[in-house]
This record gives sequence, C-alpha cells and structure tokens, in this order.
Amino acid sequence: MKRALISVSDKSGIFEFAKALAELGYEILSTGGTAQALREKGIKITDVAAYTGSPEILDGRVKTLHPKIHGGLLGRRQDPKHVAEMKSQGIDPIDLVAVNLYPFAATISKPGCTFEEAVENIDIGGPSMLRSAAKNHADVTVVVDPADYPRVLDALRDGGVQPSMRMELARKVFQHTAQYDARISAYLEAQGAGASMKFPSLLSLQFEKVNILRYGENPHQQGAFYRELASDEVGIARGRQLHAKEMSYNNFLDANSALELVKEFAEAQGTGQTHEGNAAATSPPEGAKIAAVIVKHNNPCGAAIGATSREAYVRARDTDPISAFGGVVAFNTNIDLATAKDLTGTFLEVLVAPGFDPDALAELKRKKDLRLIEVGSLQGERRSGLDVMDMKKIVGGLILQDRDLGVIPDIRALKVVSKRPPTDEEYEAFAFGWKVCKHVKSNAIVFARPDRTVGIGAGQMSRVDSVKLATLKAASSLAGCIMASDAFFPFRDGIDAAAQAGITAVIQPGGSIRDQEIVQAVDEHNMAMVLTGMRHFRH
Repeated sequence: MKRALISVSDKSGIFEFAKALAELGYEILSTGGTAQALREKGIKITDVAAYTGSPEILDGRVKTLHPKIHGGLLGRRQDPKHVAEMKSQGIDPIDLVAVNLYPFAATISKPGCTFEEAVENIDIGGPSMLRSAAKNHADVTVVVDPADYPRVLDALRDGGVQPSMRMELARKVFQHTAQYDARISAYLEAQGAGASMKFPSLLSLQFEKVNILRYGENPHQQGAFYRELASDEVGIARGRQLHAKEMSYNNFLDANSALELVKEFAEAQGTGQTHEGNAAATSPPEGAKIAAVIVKHNNPCGAAIGATSREAYVRARDTDPISAFGGVVAFNTNIDLATAKDLTGTFLEVLVAPGFDPDALAELKRKKDLRLIEVGSLQGERRSGLDVMDMKKIVGGLILQDRDLGVIPDIRALKVVSKRPPTDEEYEAFAFGWKVCKHVKSNAIVFARPDRTVGIGAGQMSRVDSVKLATLKAASSLAGCIMASDAFFPFRDGIDAAAQAGITAVIQPGGSIRDQEIVQAVDEHNMAMVLTGMRHFRH
C-alpha cells in the first residue's frame, strides 16, 4: 500500500486532492486540524499519533518528529541496507507528502501581533518533513504548492510521477523553506534591534522568475524578469499585459519610471480595469488632476495635467514631440476612446494605466506592437519592507537606501529668499514642476507651467548645461515659466541662462556656499525663488 502524509495550513484544494489519493489506493496519514477537516469531509485517514504510537505532546509542538515519519521519508527504496533497517524498525515507506507551513508572514503582518504569537507560528515539523521528502525526491513526491495538486494527480493516474517532476517539486520545496526561514530571521533580528531597523545584517532577497526576455539592455546581453514575492505595491511588476509582444528590458525600466512619476498625482478616478465590461470609471475625486507622463530612455520627456486624459496627454506630448516618438506613456486614470485615438497617432512602445475602457482597448489593439499594461487602482497602495527601499547592484556588492518618497506637503510654506514673492500661478507651477523634477536624472532642470512641462534638461555633468539643454528642448515659449532644479546651483550662470530664456521663478533646494550670490542674481533679474531644503538627486 502506498502512503501519503498530509498536513496543511492552507487547505486550498486539499479535500479534492486527498479524496483522489484515497481513490488511487493511498493510505492517508494526517495530523491535528488537517486530520479533523479531512475526516469531517468523509475521507478516511490515519492519525500520525496512531501510526507512530507516540501521542502529540507539548501543545502540538511535537507530533511528526519521529523515526517512523522521517525514516519513511528518507529511506532509500533501492538500497538493501535501508530496506532491511526500515523493516527491522517497523518503518513503512511514505511515498507522497503534501505539506504547507504555519502562516508566519501573515501572522506578523496582523496589527497587534505579539512576539509570543509570532514565535508559536514558526513551523518546525513542517519544514523538517518537506526537507526530508525533498532530499529523497528519487522515491518521494513532495507538494508544497496547492497549485501543483492537479498535475500531480494527473501524473499518478497516468502511471506515476516522473523523476523530472519530482525534482522540480523538490526544488520548489527548498525555495519555499528558504523564503520562510529568511522571513523568520528578518523578524527576529528586527525584534532584537527594534522596530526602526531597516538594514538587516544578512539581506535575503526572494524573487520569482516570470519570464526570459528576448535580450537585455542590448542584443548581445541576455535578460530575465523577476517579480518580488513579498511585494504587493501597485507597479509594473504586478501589472497585467493586455496586448502585443512581451515587454523588453528597456520597456520595463521606462514603464516603471513613467508609472512612478504619474503616481505622484492623486488617482483621477475610483476604478481601474474596465476593459472586460467592469464598472465604468467614477468621477474624479475632488482636487484630483488627470495626469499623463511620457518617458524616453528612462527620463521624462513630457508631463502634464488636464481636465481629460486626452488633454493631459496632448500637453505632455507637446513638451517634446520628437522625443515622444517611441516613448512610454503612463496615466493616472483609465484611458478612454478619445485619448486612444490621439495615442495611436504617434508610435509608442508601451501604455500604462489603471484600466482601459472597452472601446479604447479595441482602438489601441489596432496597433499590433503597442504594449498595453493595466495596473489597477493606484489608490490604497501598501508600502512595506523592500517596497520602501531602493537597491542598486555594483560589482561584488549591493547598495541599499530608502526610496525617495519625499514630498512637500505645502508648497506655499517654503522659504522665499528673493525680494519678489512668487505669484499664485508660479506657486502652482512650482508644485507641478517639483514633482516632475524628482524623477529626472541629475543634473535635472525642469521648465514648467502650472499644468505642463515646457522643457526638460536631464543627466548633464554641469547644471548650467542642463539649463541650456532644457532651453534647447523647449518646443514653445518659455516666457513666464518656472524652473525646478533637483539640487542647488553652484554658480549664478544657471540662473542667468534661465532668466535670458524667459524664466521668472525658481524652486530649488538651496545649500550652496554661493547661495547669497544665487539670490543676488535672482533679484537682479526680478525673479522669485523658494528653497525646498530637500534634494532629489537621481543617478
């Protein structure tokens, strides 16, 4: 008789799985709550305590840690010495294990979870059984993921689980237990260091491979896309592609940059994902602005807000129509038909939005190579753990920092250092331009009006060159625009160049040893200037 051992916290699909195993002639061993749940469904089981002859002890902490369990899992069926020893010890082989673990991560994420409660949800017997079964996968089928139940049953009905599948299932076990142990380690270290601990002494990262990319940043480089297991923040990594060929390496970078910038603006509707006939978009919340962002080579080349998504997009595109060609566009609202018709007039690589109206989706799908990414509602996003961290790989190491989530809650509360105070319109332009400037590569300069960018200078080695580049890129008059700078001006030449271009007001962090010289230049040009005290370098 073949034997299966079942002990699960997540009971998804377990009743159907156990019933099918019984029909295939398996004796089912089980423990605690799983045994009770199976028995209530009319499935015949043998309690592990009855099988081992040892009762569960210490409030259930010890129940499967027994030679009859682990000997039955680890004994090699083809090794005569193992077979003889098992027989002499009264140990029967266990052929299949279906185990998933105490919900440690879910427990510690609950408000008010105590340390004692967390510790009691550290599974000991479960990982031990999984590891034993996975080590002996030559003879034992081990299932840790309920999603694998159907295909395991199909294989059993078709003559048995093949060695290649048993090895794959064993690999999933060790990935799962590694992630489980990493969560426990991080939690315990945080308890010892205090809740403010950000940087653990051992950083364990868990990402699952989603797919292999056609190539990396360039055709001679290979690439792959991985998704972080512990993250549930709204983002490109968890978006749903609705159309066209798979995303490329560069598509992912640009789409992520575009979405993160458009998230600076409050979501302009209450629902996403209308493409399959879901509820229509609701009215924008009070004070929300519909925003559109265009990114090219990981830098914004246009951003705007408007009364409609079409208006916002057209304003963003008109910042730099040449660079918009082949760009990535993100919205903070569903895309409607009028917007879709304008979008199809320019070659674009990717569109990102909370959702797509059905008629807009049909229109956009006429462009066979236009990738459409639906990310769902931008409201209520949760940021925790690595979601609030930014990582960059260097050769032989990793540098880790807080994500730049800094915002200015009240733009009118900033320190005015010029003789002339900003006008109301300039303050509105400051609020808009500063949000965009935060997402432009340093040295970053953004020329803006209250509802749109007019010129963007990015990634230059000197700030005055960024000012000159923004002036050169401007497709319309700069008269009356404001200038946002991601860091201080080291010399007055940047101010002089901006004034000559028609800029009337400046928002910048301040902090240069020449700040007084910069203020003097601003006053000479009758400009207004405020200091944020917050820098937004982006390398």
